[in-house]
Amino acid sequence: MTHSAAAPLSADARRVVAWSTAGFTLMFAVWVMFAIVALPIRRQLGLSDAQFALLTAIPVLTGSLLRLPAGLLADRLGGKTVFLWVTFVTAGFALALAFAHSYGVILALALGVGLAGVSFAVGNAWIAQWVPAARQGLALGTFGAGNAGASITKLAAPLLVGLVPAGLLIPSGWQFVPFVFSLLLVGVGLLTARFTPADTPRQATRTLGDWLRPLAAAQVWRFGLYYVVFFGAYVALSLYLPKFYVDHYGLPLAEAGLLTALFIFPASLLRPLGGHLSDRFGPRVVTVAAFAVMLLGLLPLTRELPIAPFVLLTTVVGVGMGVGKASTYTLVAQWYPGQMGVVGGLVGLLGGLGGFVLPLTFAALAPSLGAGTAFLTLLGLTFVSALVFLASMLRLRALGRQPSLV
Repeated sequence: MTHSAAAPLSADARRVVAWSTAGFTLMFAVWVMFAIVALPIRRQLGLSDAQFALLTAIPVLTGSLLRLPAGLLADRLGGKTVFLWVTFVTAGFALALAFAHSYGVILALALGVGLAGVSFAVGNAWIAQWVPAARQGLALGTFGAGNAGASITKLAAPLLVGLVPAGLLIPSGWQFVPFVFSLLLVGVGLLTARFTPADTPRQATRTLGDWLRPLAAAQVWRFGLYYVVFFGAYVALSLYLPKFYVDHYGLPLAEAGLLTALFIFPASLLRPLGGHLSDRFGPRVVTVAAFAVMLLGLLPLTRELPIAPFVLLTTVVGVGMGVGKASTYTLVAQWYPGQMGVVGGLVGLLGGLGGFVLPLTFAALAPSLGAGTAFLTLLGLTFVSALVFLASMLRLRALGRQPSLV
C-alpha cells in the first residue's frame, strides 16, 4: 500500500536527524571497536578463544541491557539531554581504556564503552519527538544507517593500531584507537550541543506504569525477535567476520577489516532505503522481502566456499539486514506512536542481546558444527523468525487489525 506525500521536515527536525545520525555513527564505531582491537590484545595478552569472544561481546551486553531505561529517560527528559550525556560518559570510558593494560581492567572498561550502544534507543526517541509519524520511516532509517560506523572501525582501526610509535606521550598500538575515539566523541558532542534545538518541555501526564504498559504486549516481543535477526545478527557478524577472515582464510588484519566492511556497508547504508520503502509500501511487505533475501544468502554460506563467493553472499545477507532493520522500526513507530523510547528501547535491547549472545553461541558450537557454525545458526534463527512474522501478519490481517498509517 502506498502512502501520500507528507509535509517537508522543519529545519529543527532536519538538524536533529543529521546530528543524531552523525553522533550515532561514531558511537557505533566505538561500540564494535573490539572486533578489531581485541585481535592485537589477544596476541599481547595470550587470550584464549573464550576470553577473546567475551571481550568482543561484553560492550554489546551493556549497550543492550541499558537501551530500555535509556529510551525511557529520553522519552521523559528529552532526547538531546540524554544523547549528550551518553556521548560524554562514553568518551570518558574510551579515554580510560587507552591507558589500560591488564585483561581484567580492559574487560571492566569495555562494559563502560558499551554505553555507546544505548545511543540507538535514545536517538530513535529523539527523532520521534521531532519528526511526524508519516515521515519517521525514512528519518529513522537515515539515523539507523549510523550502523555504518562499524565500517569506520573495520577500515580505520587497523591503520591506527600501527600509526603511533611507542614511547610518545600519547598511547600507541591498539590503545591509540580508543584514545582517538574519545577525542572524536567529545568533539561531536560539543557540535551536537551547539547546533541542535533544545528539548521541548515534556508533559508529565503519564505515570511510569503508563510508559511501561506496552511492554506486556506479545507483539512488542515479536518485534524484538525480528530485530535479533536483522540487527543482533548484524552485530554478531560484524564482530565475528574479522576473526573468521584471519583464522579461516589466513588474511592480514587490514584486509579482513576491509572485507568485513563490504558486509557492513549494505547492512547499514540501505537502512534509509528500507525506511523509504516502508513509508511508501508499508513495512510488512518490506520485512517479508528482507527475510527472503537473508535466507537466500545464508543457505549457501553453510557450506565451505572460496573467498570470492563468500564475500558476495555475506553482502547479500547484509542487504536483507539493512532493509529489515528499517522496516522493523517503522513497524514499531506505526504501532506505538509516542512511545518510541520505551517500545523501541525494548526492541533494541532484545536485538542488542542477540548481538551479545550469538558470538558466544558461535564459539560454543564451533567444535561440533565446524567452520559454518555461524551461518547454520543464523539460517535456523532467520527461518523461525520469518515463520513467526508471516503467521502474525496473516492473523492480524484476518482480524482486520493494523496501525492507522498502514
